[in-house]
Amino acid sequence: MFRGTIGAMTSKIAGHLLVECLVAQGVTHAFGVPGESYLAALDGFHAHRDKIRFVINRQEGGAAYMAEAHGKLTGRPGVCFVTRGPGATNASIGVHTAFQDSTPMVLFVGDVASDTRDREAFQEVDYNVFFGPSTKGMAKRVERIDDARRIPEYVARAFATAMNGRPGPVVLVLPEDMLTHTVTQAALPRISAAEAAIAPETMRNLSELLSKAQRPMVIAGGSGWTAEAAQALQAFAEHWKLPVGNAFRFQDTFDNHHPLYAGEVGIGINPKLAARIKDSDLILAFGPRLGEMTSSGYTLLEVPRPKQQLVHIHVSAEELNRVYQADLAINASMPAAARALATLKAPPSVAWEAWTQACHADYLANLQPQALPGDIDMPAIVASLQKHLPVDAVVTNGAGNFASWMHRFFQHHGLVKGHKTQLAPTNGAMGYGVPAGIAAAITTGRTVFTIAGDGDFLMNGQELATAVQHGAKTIILLLNNGMYGTIRMHQEREYPTHVSGSQLQNPDFVALARAYGYAGVRISRTAEFEAELLAALARPQGTLIEVMLDPEVISTRGTLSAITQAAQARQK
Repeated sequence: MFRGTIGAMTSKIAGHLLVECLVAQGVTHAFGVPGESYLAALDGFHAHRDKIRFVINRQEGGAAYMAEAHGKLTGRPGVCFVTRGPGATNASIGVHTAFQDSTPMVLFVGDVASDTRDREAFQEVDYNVFFGPSTKGMAKRVERIDDARRIPEYVARAFATAMNGRPGPVVLVLPEDMLTHTVTQAALPRISAAEAAIAPETMRNLSELLSKAQRPMVIAGGSGWTAEAAQALQAFAEHWKLPVGNAFRFQDTFDNHHPLYAGEVGIGINPKLAARIKDSDLILAFGPRLGEMTSSGYTLLEVPRPKQQLVHIHVSAEELNRVYQADLAINASMPAAARALATLKAPPSVAWEAWTQACHADYLANLQPQALPGDIDMPAIVASLQKHLPVDAVVTNGAGNFASWMHRFFQHHGLVKGHKTQLAPTNGAMGYGVPAGIAAAITTGRTVFTIAGDGDFLMNGQELATAVQHGAKTIILLLNNGMYGTIRMHQEREYPTHVSGSQLQNPDFVALARAYGYAGVRISRTAEFEAELLAALARPQGTLIEVMLDPEVISTRGTLSAITQAAQARQK
C-alpha cells in the first residue's frame, strides 16, 4: 500500500485538490470573502460541503479574525480565503494578530493569473514584500503555488510551519489559472506539531534554582496550551506552592479561582502584583514571549538582563534569549514542559508560603470595586456575568478601555476545566471581539459572550450578518460612551482640556442589531442588566445589550475628571 498520500489518484481540477488537502488536515471550517480569483477553490468547497464548511464573511478583516479565533480554540491552523489585492490587505489585520498572538493560521490568497504577473495587473500585490516573513513581519512564511501538482506539498508545509516552533500565520498565494489546471495528485496525511521535551539535566538545574529562591513567581501564558498541560501546570504549582500570574490576555491558562492565583500580568496590572514581580528573586515564565504588555513596557523585568533570576520556557528556540537573557532557557512545548514539571519532586516545605498567600490576597483585594460616577456599576455587571454564564462560556473582546472590566473582575476557570474560554488580541487590535465570538459560536456551539466598545463594535459589527446567516448565537455587551475611550484617557492625561479626534457620533445600536436579526435592548441602570442577560441566554437568537455608560467612566482605576486633575497638577 502506498502510504504517502490520501485518496484515489483520480483526475480533478486543482481547486478541488486544494480543498481535499484541507479536509485531510482535519479542517472543518474555512472563513472568507469570495473572489473571482479562486472560483475553482469555491467549487471545491461545494464538492466537499459534507466535510468542510465555507463560512461566508462580510469583510476580509472579520474573516481573518474568525480564522485566528478558530486557531486559538482548536490549536490547529485556522483557515481563511480572500481574493487578491484589497482582499489580502483587508485580511492583514488578522494575520498580524495571529503573528503577535502566536496563533496557527493559514491565509489563502487568490491571485492574478500567471501570464499577467509583474505588470501591476488588476489588484496585483507582491505578497512576499507585503506580509514580509521575518521576526518583524506579519507571517512566518509566504509562498506561491505555481505548479498545481505541488499543492499537497505546499499545504502540508504550511500547516507544519504554522504549528511547529512558535505557532503563527502562513500565507499561500494561489494564481487563479493554476487552480483550474487538471491534476491527479492526492492529499498528504494530516500534520501534527512536533514536541520538544525537557532534558533531565535541565530539570535538575530548575530544581536547584527553585530550592534557592525566596520569592518565586510563575507567569504562564502564550499559545500551545492544552487542558492536560494546564492541569499539569496546576499540579506543579500546587506541589511547590508557587504563586501564578497569567500573561496579558491569556487569563484562562491558570484557574483564576485557585488559591495560588496572583492575577493578570498585563495592561492595568494590579500595582501590588507589579511590585511583587519586581521584588521577586525568580521568575518562571511558562510559555509567554514576555512582550511589551506582559512586561509593562519592559519595566517589570529589565532588558536584556533582568535583576530577577529568569527561567524562560518557550516552544521556540528562536524566542529564547531574543529579548531577555535567561538564567535557564528551556525549549519545550507546553504539554511536554508541563508534564515534566508536574513530576518535579518538591521539598516538604518551602520558604515562600507566606509570600504566595500574600500574592493571592493582593489579587482578591483588587477584585473589590471602587465607586464610579453614573448609574452603571460595571463590576456589578461583571458579577452577574460570573453568576450566570456557564463555566465553559467563551468570552471575547477587542481593544479598548471597556476590556479592562472583564480583565480585572471576571474570573476564568479556563483550560484546567477542559475548555479555552478567552479570545482576546494581544496585539491590541480593535474590532476583534465580535467576529471572534461568532467564530467560537460556529465552531464550538458553546455560549459566547462578547464585550465591545462603541468604537470597537463598528469596526466589524457587519459580521452580525454572518452570525445570523450561519446560525451563530452570541451575546454582545456594548458599552456606549460616545468616544474612543482609551485615546481620550491618554488625551486627558497628556493634553488636558484639548479633546481632539476621539469624539464619536453613533448610530442607534439597538435598531442596527435588530436590522441584522439580533435582539437588541438598551439599559441605563445596573438593575436592568441581570434580567436582560437571562433573557439573552434563553432566546434562540443572538442579543446585543447596549449599556449607556457615563463618559466620565473610562477606566477601572479612575475617571476623566481624576485623570484631568492629575495632569493639571503635574503641570503646575
